[in-house]
Amino acid sequence: MAVSNQSGFSLDGRTALVAGGTGVLGLAMAEALGQAGAKVCVAGLSGFSEAQASLESKGIKALGISMDAFDRAQVEAAYHRAVSELGPVDILVNAVGGNMKEATTSKDLSFFDIPLEAMEKIVGLNLFAGAIIPSQIAGKAMAKSGRNASIINISSMNSFRPLTRIAGYSAAKAAVNNFTQWLAVYLAQEFGGKIRVNAIAPGFFLTEQNRFLLTEKDGALTERGKSIIGHTPMGRFGEPSDLAGAVVWLASDASAFVTGTVIPVDGGFSAYSGV
Repeated sequence: MAVSNQSGFSLDGRTALVAGGTGVLGLAMAEALGQAGAKVCVAGLSGFSEAQASLESKGIKALGISMDAFDRAQVEAAYHRAVSELGPVDILVNAVGGNMKEATTSKDLSFFDIPLEAMEKIVGLNLFAGAIIPSQIAGKAMAKSGRNASIINISSMNSFRPLTRIAGYSAAKAAVNNFTQWLAVYLAQEFGGKIRVNAIAPGFFLTEQNRFLLTEKDGALTERGKSIIGHTPMGRFGEPSDLAGAVVWLASDASAFVTGTVIPVDGGFSAYSGV
């Protein structure tokens, strides 16, 4: 989905750093920002060269960087390289996150037996690596620059309505929402509203992290997958391109008076009571 480069939605002359931009959803958001005019740095553990090539094939000025968001030194290095090669970073998208089987209850794994290390990893991945560390590094530089800037965290609909089986992931994403609001207030009060902080809460998108929960090996929906579709009024999973409009809006001047919000992109899931 191409996003029009008109009026307040234009990102011409801006640079975006998409942490976790090598994943399916992260890359879709990076492409949307690039199509709106931004130069884009995508950073991730793997696939960064392929992500850069994909963006460049669409006429987007792009840079792919290896980065472990748990490692503060690597995040700082990635940030400074993005600035050096593309220009001052005006937009940070924190798209690092995910779940894992070891922290997911099942017939074979009770909540009481989930290893603490697995829960710590999920909370760390989604909250610390997925929001706090990159926001500290980019936010500090944004504050010094005095430029208008936008930080966009990626939450989840289960931050509002915890889902069965994924206790750690639900708790971590709820924390991302709270941190988004806290940081929005802090930066607005300390730096005159120039740095805005918001989050996008995707509904159900098929990714490698959740495919084992939603589909069988033959591609058919699991009972959980069927239940999700049944509770999504639009009757489908989200497509990566469905995030394009929200991320461009939050990154651009079109949302200049918007901070501390969490925007659902969920096909109506959060609005439906099931009746």
